[in-house]
Amino acid sequence: MLVSCLPAFASAAGGHDVELEKAPVNLQDKVSLQNGAKLFVNYCMGCHGLEYLRYGRMGEDLGISDELTLKYLNFTSEKIGDPMKNGMTAENGKDWFGNPPPDLTLAARHRSPDWIYSYLTGFYEDESRPYGYNNEVFPSVGMPHVMAKMQENLSEEEFESNMGDITNFLTYAAEPIAPTRERIGVYVLVFLAILFVPAYLLKKEYWKDVH
Repeated sequence: MLVSCLPAFASAAGGHDVELEKAPVNLQDKVSLQNGAKLFVNYCMGCHGLEYLRYGRMGEDLGISDELTLKYLNFTSEKIGDPMKNGMTAENGKDWFGNPPPDLTLAARHRSPDWIYSYLTGFYEDESRPYGYNNEVFPSVGMPHVMAKMQENLSEEEFESNMGDITNFLTYAAEPIAPTRERIGVYVLVFLAILFVPAYLLKKEYWKDVH
């Protein structure tokens, strides 16, 4: 809980040419987003924050009441309107990991959901690394595999589903308005499809006597 989930995205060492897995992103799946929020808060927020997203906004978007958000998802402040900042100082982060763990609000936009998902599922045992794990997407990453215990206790399918939920949540966090925009987009397309019928019939009626 008090270690980071993702490495410093700006680090040049992160560039590695691998085939990324397709992230199971569905911003309309509230169950997935809620589980992703729970996992992020419990496994990642000791080091990483989402300082451009507020607890209240997240709870409202994900269908979680203020009471439940404060009780189960807010461990860093006492106010529902506070931003989701992590509990680690920059100085501690630098001492422990070499660099302060980055804020992840815009991680999905910077790296892409596929990169995040592939990173979270890409750890493998490597005794040469300080924490005993390496990563296929980010070789020689300087952080622990914080999901190792979870991965040991779950089936591969269950673990990948949870990593997909975290990815889904981080994709939402990068652009909270996106789910609303998607819903409005569907309504607009349905409206245009319905409007097309009378418009087409009117056009036929108008032009039938024009030679």
